[in-house]
Amino acid sequence: MRLANRVALITGAGSGIGRESALLFAKEGASIVVVDINDQGGNETVAMVREAGGQAIFVHADVSKAADCERMVQQAEEAFGHLDILFNNAGIMHSRDDDAVNTEEDVWDLTMAINAKGVYLGCKYGIPALRRAGGGSVINTASFVAVLGAATPQLAYTASKGAVLALTRELAVVHARENIRVNALCPGPLHTELLMKFLDTEEKKQRRLVHIPMGRFGQAREMAQAALFLASDESSYVTGATFLVDGGITAAYVTPE
Repeated sequence: MRLANRVALITGAGSGIGRESALLFAKEGASIVVVDINDQGGNETVAMVREAGGQAIFVHADVSKAADCERMVQQAEEAFGHLDILFNNAGIMHSRDDDAVNTEEDVWDLTMAINAKGVYLGCKYGIPALRRAGGGSVINTASFVAVLGAATPQLAYTASKGAVLALTRELAVVHARENIRVNALCPGPLHTELLMKFLDTEEKKQRRLVHIPMGRFGQAREMAQAALFLASDESSYVTGATFLVDGGITAAYVTPE
């Protein structure tokens, strides 16, 4: 198994990419710390892991709050003895997110607090735990929109994911000699509840699909497979990467400098 004897903390694990990753990581031998603000979703994920024969605990946490992030890491170490994989995956895509003129300040602040500050706080408390374990892997969920502007305006989300990319690159450099790898997973448009709530009309969906060479939305399980690669020793020489898993959308529109 690719993650035998590893302990993985996954934020936003009550649904979507986080849940699929929790199930896959557990199948590959990891013990899972399921973190979410949604108690029902988080406990459902724990039950699914356990039903499949894996080990998991649930920790309620708001990743925008330092005390919650400190506690989730502490509980991971208390439950399983160490922490090897930190997957900062929790994020929001606000329905009122728009362009600079129309995005309200409260939407901007909330999006930044969860999507950008949440990753910073996860690393603030998670990286010392990885040090105590002798090293490990940090995976931060960014997005293709951090590389390529979104056809449907979502300024706060795009800016927050750009921050995640910048943070990832710097931390990768800072911690490279400590056997700690830090990479950004950049999903393309996915058929998840998060995106489908934002793309709430057929017109909005088609405005995304027309740009994707593969002609379909990705699936959360496909992102979990990519995250598994970044979590495992198979990516032992990969750090600071912008790992695009996007159906070819950036290849179609981004011209190398």
